[in-house]
Amino acid sequence: MRVVFMGTPDIAATCLKKIIADGFEVVGVYTQPDRPKNRGMKLAFSPVKELALANNIPVFQPENFRQEETVAQLQALQPDVVAVVAYGRILPQNVLDVPPKGCINIHASVLPAYRGSAPYQWAVLDGLTETGVTAMYLCREMDAGDIIDVSKTTIGENETAGELLDRLAVLGADLLSQTLMKIQENTVSSIPQNEALVTYAPMLDKTMCPIDWNKTAQQVHNHVRGMSPWPVATMELSGNRFKVYSTVIVEGKPGAVPGSILGLTKTGLQIACKEGAVEIRQLQAEGGKRMAAPDYFRGHPLEL
Repeated sequence: MRVVFMGTPDIAATCLKKIIADGFEVVGVYTQPDRPKNRGMKLAFSPVKELALANNIPVFQPENFRQEETVAQLQALQPDVVAVVAYGRILPQNVLDVPPKGCINIHASVLPAYRGSAPYQWAVLDGLTETGVTAMYLCREMDAGDIIDVSKTTIGENETAGELLDRLAVLGADLLSQTLMKIQENTVSSIPQNEALVTYAPMLDKTMCPIDWNKTAQQVHNHVRGMSPWPVATMELSGNRFKVYSTVIVEGKPGAVPGSILGLTKTGLQIACKEGAVEIRQLQAEGGKRMAAPDYFRGHPLEL
């Protein structure tokens, strides 16, 4: 069975690596065009492109599929199925129609919950204790295709979105391989999504970064976890701006003003919330390095 793979970031590379290792015939890889990266602004290959080149798989990087030649190029690969993981483009119908066995996608949520570009981040932001990955058929509407299979996992109470994504990548890679095997053996089945249960996970942005201390300790903790590793939660303290990477929930003090400092311990800085408190374990001052909170405040004493 001839497979064309479409994907760009690390989670996609993990899935591609799995299906290559499992012996599927990957006849071509599509990924986003090379983009400038870091201070030098040099063009950088996507993780998927690097992996494809290392395995001598042809790589294609169109900006879109609006040109007939681009679609013809895909047709020339004669894929039986197209597998998509975090490609970064919505495929038009003329592309979806190319593979006779369809276009499948691995989405980082348990659909129909969290359709959109930031599903695992919103699962953490919303305080879910369980999420997963879904194998589905692609259709013209975003993340609305029929569900083939789901693989679930618990979310750790202190797990960040980035840490969760690392685990979902492995889970998604296994699910993709299993799904391709079912398609190859003609044993695949699917069910429509329940539209009454649809929720959305819009893209995160930097306007969401500031911590709202008038929320509960659990909500603040979820905010910090869900915003890590990007765009990262922030706070203002003594006129300075900090990125906050890691927190744990601790016991608060009755009557404490939300946002007030409760104390500096050996493990972190404790700040009151509307209900309870959180202890900041890791932070980064503007222009500084990411470090443990006690280490930072030893060199920059607080007036408590």
